Order: sequence, then structure tokens, then C-alpha cells
Amino acid sequence: MDAPRRKSLPHEIPLWINPQNEIYFITINCAARGKNHLALPDVSARLLETIRQRQEKFLWWPHLFLLMPDHIHALISFPPSGKPLPTVVSKWKEWTAKEMGIGWQRDFFEHRLRHDESRREKADYILQNPVRKKLVARPEDWSYVYFGDGQRPQFTD
Repeated sequence: MDAPRRKSLPHEIPLWINPQNEIYFITINCAARGKNHLALPDVSARLLETIRQRQEKFLWWPHLFLLMPDHIHALISFPPSGKPLPTVVSKWKEWTAKEMGIGWQRDFFEHRLRHDESRREKADYILQNPVRKKLVARPEDWSYVYFGDGQRPQFTD
């Protein structure tokens, strides 16, 4: 008996949206949940380095990238690169799977933050994730996080 499969998520950006002016909340899950695959010193260092490299190549701007043991949360903008958002994220997943042996779930969750949503609240929600999971007492104690400009994003909305 085959296990039920989730329906593929649409990632097409409406034509009236300019991706370089938007911030996306993205979640990427490991295939095997409930086990620590990512929040390990060696793995996290390599993953965070790949995030920085793609930032330097102007494939994305990672306002915030937080590694949890079995998933990732991020706030990312996509500068003009000629590559669509789903391709940029999928190629990163593909590379990390091949080079680092990380098993990712098929697809990923992506939500474009609307004007009525607080970017600051979303960033705080992401940063509180390790606290909610009782992995640390304070967000600043979690070391598996990357900020595109080297510090916590200063969203003022």
C-alpha cells in the first residue's frame, strides 16, 4: 500500500509581483522529522556557508535563516538574477542533499509577506522557535542562525 502523497505546492509568483521588492517566509523540512540533522556544529557551519555564498552571488538576500534540528525557517528576498524563486531554493536543496547528504522533504513552504503582515513579528516568531521547542532559554542563545547583514534584521513595520 502506497503512503499518501502531499499535493505539490504552487510557487508561481503572480505577474504583478516584483520578487526583488518582497520578503518571503520559507520553511524547508528534512525528510525524517524528529531527529537532529541540521543543528550540529559541522553540518550547520557548512549549511550557513552555502547560504552566505548564494548571498554573495546575489541569488538571494537572507534577512534571517534559522536552522532547527529537522527544518529551516527563513525570511528571504530574491534580487533580480533571472532565476525564479522555486529554482533558487530547489537548487540549494539539491546541492546540499548531494554534497552533505541531507534528506529534504519534497518541495518547501513559501509565503510572500503581505503589506499588512509585520516583518518584525515574523522574524521574532522565527527567532523564538528554539525557545518554544525548549532548546535554549533565550533566542540569542541559539547559534544556528544567519543574518544577511550580520545582525538581527531591523524591520520597522
